[in-house]
Amino acid sequence: MGSTIAIFCAAAMLMPQLSVSYLRIYIDLSSRNLSSVPGDLPKEAEYIDLSLNHIRQLKRGDFRNTPILRFLNISGNCLDSIHPETFLHTPLLEDLDLSHNELKDLMDQPYLQHTENLVALNLAHNKFLTMTLAREFGSLVKLQRLTLGGSTISVGDFRNIADVELRVMSLFLEGVLVYEPGSLQDVYARRLQVKFNNKFPHDLMEDALSFFPELELLELSSGYQELSKQLSQRSEIYTSCLYLTHISINWPDFTQYVHVALNTTVTHLGVSGVTMYRLPQNATPVAETSRVKSLTFRRAVVRSFLFSQEAVYNFFINMPVENLALTETSIIHMTCPKSESPITQLNFSYCSMTDTIFSRVEGLITVECKTLGNVRTLALAGNNLKSLKSLSIRMQYMRSLQDLDLSLNLLVYDGQKGCVWPQNISSMSLSSNGLTDSVFQCLPENVERLDLQNNQISAVSSSTLGLVRLWYLNLNANKLLDLPVCHNFPLLQELLLKSNSLHTPSVDRLKSCRSLKTLDASSNPFTCTCDLMGFIRLGLKFEKGGAAVTFLQWPHGYYCSYPEAVRDSNLNNFWIPEISCNSYLLAAAILCPAVVVITVVLTLCRHFDIPWYLGMIWQWMQAKHRARQRQPRPEVLLGIEFHAFVSYSQKDAAWVFDHLLPNLESPAGGLRICHHGKNFVPGKPIINNIMTCVEKSRRCVFVLSAHFVKSDWCHYELYFASHQHLALGSDSVVLVLLEPVPQYLIPSKYYQLKSMMARHTYLEWPQDRAKQRLFWANLRAALQADLPHLTVTGIEE
Repeated sequence: MGSTIAIFCAAAMLMPQLSVSYLRIYIDLSSRNLSSVPGDLPKEAEYIDLSLNHIRQLKRGDFRNTPILRFLNISGNCLDSIHPETFLHTPLLEDLDLSHNELKDLMDQPYLQHTENLVALNLAHNKFLTMTLAREFGSLVKLQRLTLGGSTISVGDFRNIADVELRVMSLFLEGVLVYEPGSLQDVYARRLQVKFNNKFPHDLMEDALSFFPELELLELSSGYQELSKQLSQRSEIYTSCLYLTHISINWPDFTQYVHVALNTTVTHLGVSGVTMYRLPQNATPVAETSRVKSLTFRRAVVRSFLFSQEAVYNFFINMPVENLALTETSIIHMTCPKSESPITQLNFSYCSMTDTIFSRVEGLITVECKTLGNVRTLALAGNNLKSLKSLSIRMQYMRSLQDLDLSLNLLVYDGQKGCVWPQNISSMSLSSNGLTDSVFQCLPENVERLDLQNNQISAVSSSTLGLVRLWYLNLNANKLLDLPVCHNFPLLQELLLKSNSLHTPSVDRLKSCRSLKTLDASSNPFTCTCDLMGFIRLGLKFEKGGAAVTFLQWPHGYYCSYPEAVRDSNLNNFWIPEISCNSYLLAAAILCPAVVVITVVLTLCRHFDIPWYLGMIWQWMQAKHRARQRQPRPEVLLGIEFHAFVSYSQKDAAWVFDHLLPNLESPAGGLRICHHGKNFVPGKPIINNIMTCVEKSRRCVFVLSAHFVKSDWCHYELYFASHQHLALGSDSVVLVLLEPVPQYLIPSKYYQLKSMMARHTYLEWPQDRAKQRLFWANLRAALQADLPHLTVTGIEE
């Protein structure tokens, strides 16, 4: 088929008379030189454009494969016949355009009996001689827009649509019009559109002004004087809204038309798409009173080059109406009314206005406007305004101003003081400008609704101007890095922060927004880390219905931008365990088990005396290591007969003979021990015996106890052993602690004992029998050495 299938949003782009917001399947077959409807139309098609082809007939079954067809455009073909069952298979058809074809008789349209859902039907520019409608038109109960064309209109032509309530009825007059007065009385439509031919239809206008609330005259290029005359001759006009669209008119005709209309019962005048000629050189008089409430003037193009702009501006600004709109027109200035203006709504949107609006210069002084005190609504969107401070000065005397729209301009604020806004402004739009953080220093103090979206604001600090009545704040599409502080906005209820630069919003800041009910922070580049968990918890709380703040677009508008592993994940699906984010909780989670384990280990160690075992094993290993590393040379051992000399108090002899000697001298011990009870030579001086035993022993073992400390002879033995210690090395003395001996019990004169106990590791005698085996093994390891095999019975002098 070669057709192009595309997806279109908003049917308003496809058909201006309809407003649909969902997606449609659009089949474009226009200008394809087709002579018939293709048979392979896709069944998903909702909009089919067959315009500008050469199709002469619509046959039964042409659209049997398009059951959801809603829009069909067959304009600009050579269509002269339509089968009665052409639309049998398109029950959803809403919009049908059959204009610019060769259909000949409005009384012969049987295909309409299968189009009961039609909303818009266009039959203009066909070959109809009369506008007599067939009875099938009466079945179009949903029809809102009907467009017809012809040259003869008679009474009764529209009888079959008398029960159809139309929104718009369009008549495209063709050729020489023959109109019978009263022919439109059967038409019930909110608006009548009339596209003129060359001659002004006086009789039709009479009926139009009598039967329709809204009347729109299209493409009028002449007949303005007749129109003005006809309006002036009527004391009562049913029409309340009178529009001129796509017209060409000169200034005198336009001003005359406006002056006449101002004195009629019409309440609204609208002029759109106008081309103007012969604009004035001098001031044009303006009526002082009017029954018209509003005047709209949009999309004007001027074809005069030499004229007084001030005269044109004065004509409009001095209009005695309540609502004045002059939009989408390239005017750069607007003057100030000469006297107090009745205007309450003023709209100069999408023009080219500058900061001098409403003011005038006299010499070197700028005179501000003081005659717009009744204006409550002022719209200046889409102009060339630059200074926010200057505009506050321009409007300072608009004492009634409540709603102000300054969006889509080039506004900035330099931070200098001097903003003097009217006190009654409650709603203000400053969207799509170049404003920064300083804008909060130049705002009306009593503003309640503030739109600052699409600016350059990066922060709302606590030092901003106090806006105590503000309840709505729109900061979408700015550069905010964090949530604003609300200390200066105590009544703020709705806060919009969509499309900013929020990475990890500080939820604590929301605590200052005590009145907040609605928050939109969607479409921000959230960094999904621990710092974001507070914000996520708030969103999840709203999702479960437990939050006081409503999160707009949650959860689908909230997703992670970083890190890459979770990019594009919705925030409600992202979670980090609380323990990973709370340092105190993490420390507690680590320390508590550690403390428990340490406590258990210490308890077990204390119960089983494990430190003692470890100490003894360590001493045993050290003793073994020293024995291997310090193996004495044979010549050193010459004269050494004993492994150890044991020094003890006589009161500890029982322990020595019952425990020490049996464990050291037994075959398992294999040690030769010297002690005074066995090896001292009778009759020999004790000092000589002590010296001889110490010299012939490789080690000296001192059995320390309270009795040892009190024994002078023990200290003699200790004295001589200390000298041996200096001669043989630090391991020649072994201390065995039979019982605890506190340092304070040792007399100061026995400083050598104190010194040894401080510097030597001593072996403690365990009372627990289970530990004694390890004690003996440790002591034997400390004394073990290879000595010459001698038989010793005593010590010779």
